[in-house]
Amino acid sequence: MAISAGGGPTRGRRRRPASEINVTPLVDVMLVLLIIFMVTAPMMTSGVNVDLPKTDASPLNADTKPITVSVKNDGTLFLGDDPVSADQLVDRLKEASQNDPTHRIFVRADAHINYGQVMDIMGRITSGGFTHVALLAQQPTSAQ
Repeated sequence: MAISAGGGPTRGRRRRPASEINVTPLVDVMLVLLIIFMVTAPMMTSGVNVDLPKTDASPLNADTKPITVSVKNDGTLFLGDDPVSADQLVDRLKEASQNDPTHRIFVRADAHINYGQVMDIMGRITSGGFTHVALLAQQPTSAQ
């Protein structure tokens, strides 16, 4: 039997715990999380599904977040993501804008809706005292 430097017998080499970090499981977990976020991020966009008409106009840039009023194909109104009646629209807009008549309001209407319905909604908004009302349209997919 051999005697070690510490004075005790040694029967075999004793393994020390590994001090380096195994990064392979960490990389695997991070790649799975990346894929999950890449798949779910496009699904988290909020809004009412509306078929917007196309235009070549350039988009507006401003600092304050606009209030969006959406009109679906069947004529139902939405303030943001919440359904609202035409009679409640101006009151709810005043609440959302904190009685600021210069707050930007975007009207999104389905491309197949009656033009008179869109003008009625815009008329209600402007008669409520709002001065910055704009129609939204979708940018064309290919340049002409």
